[in-house]
Amino acid sequence: MPQQTPLSPATRRLLADAGAALNRKQPELAERALAQVLALEPGLADAQFLYGLACLMRGDNARAVDFLHKAAAQRPADANMQMYLGCALHDTGALEEALQHLHRACELASRQAAPWYNLGKALKQQGQLQEASQAFRRALALDERHVLARIGVADIATMQGDIPRAVTEYRRVLDQQPERAEAWHGLANLKTESLGPADIELIRRALRQPDLSPDTRVMLGFSLFRALEDQQDYAGAFEALRRANADKRRLVAWDAAAERAQIDRIIEAFSAPLPAPMVPTLGHEVILIASMPRSGSTLVEHILATHPDVEGANEIPDLPQVIEDESRRRGQPFPQWVNAATADDWYRLGRDYLARTARWRERRPRFTDKNVANWPLLGAARLMLPGAKIIQCHRDPVETCFSCYRHLFRHGVHYSYDLDEMAEYYRDYERLSAFWLAGHPRQVLDFPYEALVQQPEAQIRRLLAFCELPFDAACLAPHQTRREVLSTASAAQVRQPIQRDTTHSTPYLEMLRPLRDRLAR
Repeated sequence: MPQQTPLSPATRRLLADAGAALNRKQPELAERALAQVLALEPGLADAQFLYGLACLMRGDNARAVDFLHKAAAQRPADANMQMYLGCALHDTGALEEALQHLHRACELASRQAAPWYNLGKALKQQGQLQEASQAFRRALALDERHVLARIGVADIATMQGDIPRAVTEYRRVLDQQPERAEAWHGLANLKTESLGPADIELIRRALRQPDLSPDTRVMLGFSLFRALEDQQDYAGAFEALRRANADKRRLVAWDAAAERAQIDRIIEAFSAPLPAPMVPTLGHEVILIASMPRSGSTLVEHILATHPDVEGANEIPDLPQVIEDESRRRGQPFPQWVNAATADDWYRLGRDYLARTARWRERRPRFTDKNVANWPLLGAARLMLPGAKIIQCHRDPVETCFSCYRHLFRHGVHYSYDLDEMAEYYRDYERLSAFWLAGHPRQVLDFPYEALVQQPEAQIRRLLAFCELPFDAACLAPHQTRREVLSTASAAQVRQPIQRDTTHSTPYLEMLRPLRDRLAR
């Protein structure tokens, strides 16, 4: 209900102080003022709304949802409350409910660009690219200088394989705002569009701006690396890359010892006798692709998705989510509960996974799941989905580690911003992968990237045979396949013919010697 009684001068002053603090990006200061307001007026919608925004700014999405729900319940026709509630819900993983509120915000404020942009952003993150592009274009029709909406259009063009359009849109943003880090990063991430000396100077000028946010500095640093590499200034490129990674490492948390201990626990849990599957064919529709990032998994998926019987689902979250939900239900983290799980439990989890992924089998009978978080879960996947095919993609260790180090990831992968930590993580990956291959030699295909690019036809035939798919000649030319590739880092590359030499480390041999030595120990 709308506020019926006038606010006291003290309440108005505190609300104004909170709004000013949020404008200065000081959410903690805003919360202190808002706590005083809510002590005086516990149900005040404006205070609940601003408190929700403060929580959202701090990354406390669950608390933001609580406050924004209360505010929106009082003012269901307030477009801003609906929009921010939708954003907070999306960040907590409540995707369907989030879209309901974002669509409602667009209905209430159809002539404002912000609701359409936020709807497009949510749809894009869920892989609904056509609908996302339409929402971004509505935002641009209302505000042609909405650079984030234009970057969204460019990102989707990249994912859909329209690289010339992506370049045009990124460049339009940079014409408006030469310092815009997201546009530089998107352009540099294409890898097929060379950046020149004028670009280098603009990026350096952007880096010299006072009061750059840490995330902006990181994006510009990775972009400068790519531009210098394009100009074959390898010493300068590596120094820019080192600085960008060091800046990013200071922003993330990573515990290598904890990761090593987790791998030890997984190996111990899956070394014990485990129940035979109730239905050995369960999950025969599934092709799991397990790998480190930057190991050729996008190319392998693109080859398989070229086959008329296979849908490429990209990096879907369902396998980790099923395991996380079961851990929460049992009150124990994975893999502590593995040895207590019965055949019936694993069957139930497999059916849950298949229900979650049903939409990927609506057009074709089989589908790929290539989430990079899958590789520690392969033992669980074998018990849940005994009929599934599992492809273990891997690449030369130095190339894998350096390819990760030269890439700024959107989420997670916190081990990749320090080469020593990267090497330690790779060694953990290597020993667990060897454990899976030794335990399931007929169900897990060892698939090296170097063999694929050196002998594409032989390896593609081997891949299809392992997946029990009839040979289809189109799979030999996957670059001709038109499909959405949600990894912007690989979207342009998989549209090119398979290249025999894709090494990145050769110009940096001396600089990478410590990495090489650490991996060899």
